[in-house]
Amino acid sequence: MSDLKKQATSMHRAASGLRGVGHHTAKPLAEFTAQQHDLKALGALGSLLGAKSEIEKGMSTLSKLTKQLEEEWEAEAKFIGEVSDAFDLLDVLLAAAQGKKG
Repeated sequence: MSDLKKQATSMHRAASGLRGVGHHTAKPLAEFTAQQHDLKALGALGSLLGAKSEIEKGMSTLSKLTKQLEEEWEAEAKFIGEVSDAFDLLDVLLAAAQGKKG
């Protein structure tokens, strides 16, 4: 197996892994987002400290950041996949060029 083929295979695996992140985070993120307005666990302490609003804002921010990370990872996976495909094509072209020489 050529070095380009090895690199392409490795990049393809990496892209597949990045694409799968959203599948693993979707349910926990949905549960986390649903709980941002239900902060009963804080009890009286939360309302006494006036922290509930700040905690809700923080949880909302974390949810948004997680979604942005997933979008970034998806874009990165697409790019890595395209580079992997280019390496595969280059490997085929180099093999064909060597075949014509030999």
